[in-house]
Amino acid sequence: MNRKEVFEIKSRLKKTGCTFTKMCGCYVNAEKEIVLRLNETFLNLEEEEFYKYLDIAKKTLSGTLGNNLLELAFPLEEEKNGGKQQFLMGLRESKLKNEELLETFYQLIIDSYDYAGNYLILVYHDAYDVPAKTTDNRRLDESEEVYEYLVAAICPVALTKPGLGYLEDQNKIGPRKRDWVVTAPENGFIFPAFTERSTDIHSVMFYTKNAEEPHKELMELVLGCPVKATAAEQKNLFQNIIKNSVADSEKSSRIFSDIQESLSQLAEEQAAVSASSEEPVILTNETVQEILVENGLPEEIISKIETAYTENFSEEPPAVDHLIDKKVLAENEKRKVEKVLAEKVQILQEKLEEVTKGTGTSTAYDNSDSRSEELLDSGIDNNVNDNDINDNIINENVTVENILNQNGVKESYDVVLQVKPEKKNQIKSRIIDGKKYILIPMEEEEQAKVNGERIS
Repeated sequence: MNRKEVFEIKSRLKKTGCTFTKMCGCYVNAEKEIVLRLNETFLNLEEEEFYKYLDIAKKTLSGTLGNNLLELAFPLEEEKNGGKQQFLMGLRESKLKNEELLETFYQLIIDSYDYAGNYLILVYHDAYDVPAKTTDNRRLDESEEVYEYLVAAICPVALTKPGLGYLEDQNKIGPRKRDWVVTAPENGFIFPAFTERSTDIHSVMFYTKNAEEPHKELMELVLGCPVKATAAEQKNLFQNIIKNSVADSEKSSRIFSDIQESLSQLAEEQAAVSASSEEPVILTNETVQEILVENGLPEEIISKIETAYTENFSEEPPAVDHLIDKKVLAENEKRKVEKVLAEKVQILQEKLEEVTKGTGTSTAYDNSDSRSEELLDSGIDNNVNDNDINDNIINENVTVENILNQNGVKESYDVVLQVKPEKKNQIKSRIIDGKKYILIPMEEEEQAKVNGERIS
């Protein structure tokens, strides 16, 4: 299933479009005992309940494909009599009216689900009359097929926190009554999958709220499918491969950072080439080798990373997007900006030193190279304290601001303020006795200078 197909099913789960015929379920306590069973005609539910249960169903189709939503394929043996796929087919065909199948389904989850607490199992039945579409994606009146499917959800039931509240019957503040509350689903699935806008009985779409701990026992024991790693798990595993291949932790962080840049560039290049395709870019062994060589890594490290990568990802190579760490890329970008700014400040300081040696304002600017022009164009103002300029230059009013103004680089102002970022929003403008004043509130421990001289 791709994003459009997931959205097509999810968009039906609203008051006007929902056609759920039935909803069943059971409430399980921490001792793995069924406390309560549900068997409802969905459209007959009270409005408030209707929306709450509908929202739970929608949550099982939320999140990111490949991370929160994993498409799992049934092995051939599970499609034979007695297999998990065949069992789910029977449950679907019964339209949730076979009590024996429902009890077997509940017990299968109870016996497999590794959860130490109370939870609610819900299963919905629906039939979607799939409208035909033209090649330009316009809907037609006629239907292509009826997509009949099940949606299952497992929701933790948590006890509200203790606290004080208003006790209306006693008209006083007292201990609030603690209730058992059904929370958003942690896991779920939709069967069969809706692939290419059609029923795909060979696949199931598995949902996990927590991509770091997806409860793989449900994939294997309840659905009978091979375990599949989420994008979060793949990213963590890839990072560990890099770290374990380089003894020096600082060096491994730098290498991982460089590889992240390469992966990001690869993803951007592929996206530009095939902008209309939804197929993910797969990181093959050959591509890994190319990236490592491009980053100039020693052969020993390259060999270790390649071997570990093959061992962990040979059966199912991950998508490049799954391995990209956006936090690392953001830190890389921040470091690049800081480096450029530091270089520009250094250039400015060098120019100011030329001025202090008597080269003069005109000479100092006229001899500026392309790097200093880039600095001026960037809009960086006087980042050097006036105390760094000797007295005779100050008397001649030769400051960075003056250099910029005299050469027409920047507009001239009578007053130029330079404050810390946290003070910027405190500056106010007021008219007092017919004159305009700029007001800057000062704390006792704060200090201020004007033209290099301390005034407070």
